[in-house]
Amino acid sequence: MAILLFIIFLVGLVLIHELGHLVVAKFFNIRVDEFNIGFGPRLFSVLVGETRYGFRPLLLGGYVSIDEEGMTLKPRLAQAAVAVAGVVVNMLAAWLLVSAGYMAGLPTAVDHQGVGVVTNARPMIVSVLPGSPAEKAGLVAGDVVESIQTGTSLFDARTLNTDRQADGVRAFIGQHADESLVITVLREGQDKTFLTKAADGFVEGRKAIGIGLDDVGVLKLSPPLALWQGALLAKNIFVQTAAGLGSFAYSLVRGHANLAQVSGPIGIVTMGGVAVKDGFAQVIVMVASISMALALFNLIPIPGLDGGRLLILAIEGIIRRPVPQKLVLWLTLAGMALLILLMIVVSYHDIAKLVG
Repeated sequence: MAILLFIIFLVGLVLIHELGHLVVAKFFNIRVDEFNIGFGPRLFSVLVGETRYGFRPLLLGGYVSIDEEGMTLKPRLAQAAVAVAGVVVNMLAAWLLVSAGYMAGLPTAVDHQGVGVVTNARPMIVSVLPGSPAEKAGLVAGDVVESIQTGTSLFDARTLNTDRQADGVRAFIGQHADESLVITVLREGQDKTFLTKAADGFVEGRKAIGIGLDDVGVLKLSPPLALWQGALLAKNIFVQTAAGLGSFAYSLVRGHANLAQVSGPIGIVTMGGVAVKDGFAQVIVMVASISMALALFNLIPIPGLDGGRLLILAIEGIIRRPVPQKLVLWLTLAGMALLILLMIVVSYHDIAKLVG
């Protein structure tokens, strides 16, 4: 049920992306022949005016079939507006989603950027270094530290009446760097206990178990403040997503990309199912992040994506004449073939992770 619900969220992101193209095309009086959610054989459709709206079973995306001849007769700025409309809608969706999250209450660090006061702060693990004692023990980002025990001492974060509990956790671990630590955390509403011990090589100059800690509570805001705070979070999601895509593209061009670390549709749905179980806040942030990633991915200048269309329009603006439609068609087919190949490889790794 959780996975089905998350698939509905993803279909919603595709729907609003394609609706962006549809609405702007119709605004400029460009004929839209088809509006489709999904790929593959059409399951059902309905004709409304000049446009046939259809639903197809492979929910890996969607597309709008726009009259190319009518499109090319419009000014290039109008064509660019149609091409970028889906991207803009997905970015706006990411902003509105996290803003709605702040209205309901989102997990936020005490020392956050922006407005509002965080309540009910708890010491949370926000990062775990690869290969560290913490990772080997089974600790993960999102775990809330409740207590740490050694053979001689006990640190119980639940008894502390302060919103700066992470400092106490760090100090206790540092004071008992040579002892085994029994760490109890709250994960998905249940207490879990792990055994670990600090080691050298993860923090310069001292032993560490390899975790990043922060005091995280709930930030709940009024609608105006939520919209402002949502804009700040959406900006951070944009920057982080753009940096991640840029780094991946650079490593892909150099031939060093690790596709096993990239999640495709199967991996995203699997993680989404877990997020749904973790509650509203996790779903909101994850769906907003996916919406932003969808927007930025579509801006990549590959024919077949919105960015490819914008690139062709830019070239036409420079050379002062249209790029031959036959060349555009072949470039689009090549771009789509590349994207399908990438999707197949990433999905293979997703399945391998599930089986493994």
